[in-house]
Formats: sequence, C-alpha cells, structure tokens
Amino acid sequence: MARGALHAHMDNNPVERAARGVHNGPLVPSAPNPPSNTTPNAPEPRAFPSLASLAPRAKSSLMALVRLGAAARHAPKIVKRLAGVADDAVDEALQALLGESFADRMAKVPLTLGPSGVDAFGLDPEWTKYVILTVATLHRKYFRTEIHGIENVPAGRVLLVANHSGQIPIDGALIAASMLMDASPPRFVRAMVEKWALSLPYVSLFFTRVGQVVGVPENAHRLLSQEEVLLVFPEGTRGIAKTFDQRYKLTEFGLGFMRLAMETGTPIVPVAVVGGEEQYVSIANVEAVAKLLHAPVFPIIPQLFLPGGQLPLPTKYRLWFGEPMRFSGDPDDDDAVIEEKVWLVRQTIQSMVNRGLKERKHIFW
Repeated sequence: MARGALHAHMDNNPVERAARGVHNGPLVPSAPNPPSNTTPNAPEPRAFPSLASLAPRAKSSLMALVRLGAAARHAPKIVKRLAGVADDAVDEALQALLGESFADRMAKVPLTLGPSGVDAFGLDPEWTKYVILTVATLHRKYFRTEIHGIENVPAGRVLLVANHSGQIPIDGALIAASMLMDASPPRFVRAMVEKWALSLPYVSLFFTRVGQVVGVPENAHRLLSQEEVLLVFPEGTRGIAKTFDQRYKLTEFGLGFMRLAMETGTPIVPVAVVGGEEQYVSIANVEAVAKLLHAPVFPIIPQLFLPGGQLPLPTKYRLWFGEPMRFSGDPDDDDAVIEEKVWLVRQTIQSMVNRGLKERKHIFW
C-alpha cells in the first residue's frame, strides 16, 4: 500500500485516530510550579512526563488500551457492517445455486406467515436462508444429487415416504433441497422430528425456526390441512442407524403414516434414497452406551477416528420419486389390515432402492 494511501486509511480509522491523539499529547498535565511561599528545603512536586517521553513499552501498552476502548465504542457499527457484507455474500451464493434470488424462489413457495414473519409452527424464512445455503451446497456440490421422477409429486397435500440411512439425517435434508430447488413449483418440506432430538441444547429452537415439527399426530394433521408436503421415515432410528452389513435392507415400517394418509385422504409418494448408507460406515451399535447416554443408538464408525473422517464421505446421492399411491378404508382398522397396506409401500420402496443400486455404476460418481 502506498504511504499516502496508508495515511489516508489511518486517518479514516476512528480507533487509530484515538490512539494517535493520546500518543501525541501529554499523559496528564504537568504539575504547576510551587507557590513562592513554600518551605525552601521542601521537595519539589513531581512533574508528570508526556506520553512521548515514556519508554516505548509503556507507550505501546497504553496505546493498546486506547485502541481497545475506541474499538469497543465503534464495535456496533463494525459488526453491523460485517453482518451486511456477510448477508450480501449469502444472497450471491444462493443466487448462483438457485438460479434466481432467494426472495424470488421463496415467493413461489406457498407459506402462511403471520404478522411477525413466522408461521404457526415457528418457521422463519430469514433463518432458513442460511440453512438452505448449506443444504443447497451439499445437494449441488458435495453429494451431486441426481433426481428422478420429481414430477410425480402432486400439488397440494402429500406424504413423502422414504427409506432412512446414513447415521445422520442428510437424506432428509437432500430430499427437502430437491423439492425446493428442482421441483416446479418449488415446495417447502416439513419433517416430523423425533421427540428425543428436541431435548438436545439449542436443537429445539433451530428445528422450529427452519420449519420442522415434533412428530405427533396433531402436528401432522394440521400441516396436511394446510396442504403442506410432509416427509416421513417409517423406519425411524432403526433405519438411519443400520450397520454396513445391513445397508439398503429396509427395516420394519411403523403404521402411523398409513393411518394418517387414510384419515386425511393424502396421497403417498414413495421415495428411494441411494448413496446414504456409505457416507458413514457403521460396524456396530453399542446398546449399553446408548442407554447410558439416553440416546436411541450409539454407532461405532471407524472413519471418525481418521483425520478428516468426521465429514461424511462424498458419495453420490440418487433420489427416485415414485408414482403417488392412494389408500382408502377405515384408519382405525386392526393393525393386521393396516400392515398389509404398509407392506405394499415398503415393498415398493425396496424395489425402487434395488433398481437404483443396480443402475448406479459407482458409489462416488
């Protein structure tokens, strides 16, 4: 930087101006001369030196304190300016990923927001913007997700029923990203969150602000009455925590989603996810430790102990959306009756997964 430009930069810096002002002036005024009627042998009052005459180390220490004080006074303005720069950077990155501005994309998404800018479940679009940037980057750049059959998702209320895998719910995030980024018109996906997850610090507020809700029937009915897209993983934690030797073998499905679909007249779109089972390779689940930690599972994942292994492996995800399935009948029928319908959905998804595994050429591309 040229000397003139450097001086101009320092002149415009309020912290530097404050420090230089102290450096060039006296530390405290010198003591006045003693009055003429003082005792002749009395010691003269001590004169305080200016800052310029102090030792370099003392000057540096005091100037550092002055800079800290000036920085504290100007911190709100600086933080606000940095936040504005960061927000602009997020908007630019999202526009590159979405092909349009975030505001334009969200304007096409049917949402019912209250006067405070959030919906009845606490969804805040401003929060979701930053989450969507992360998820969209994973979707487009890291996992390079392939989408098949997304046009099968009908308008209005719908249940997306998918196989679950991967130790952490990245599969759910990518399904939601595909509905927002690849569906026309874009849709916002709600996921039913396990109750235990909301007991984790800060997780409850985060899930609420990004539109996810506790998996209870009352919330599901309300969302579907608002014509929302609801994502369901009937395998639950049994599916997401499968060990590697059980990969892509669907576990038993719960019955609740079928009763919900029948009661509300909601179509079910089967979704097959291929690519998640290899991102974190689990070799065992230690049930004793899981019980001790009050967690549903405690997987043993060797890659976590390797440098960089904490990140999921960059497998290539593939999502298949099947044709809608509609079921009628009494939602309060015996479990045996409901299980037959659930078995049909489970077998449909298993067949889609098997076909996807057969078609893919490699785990990573």
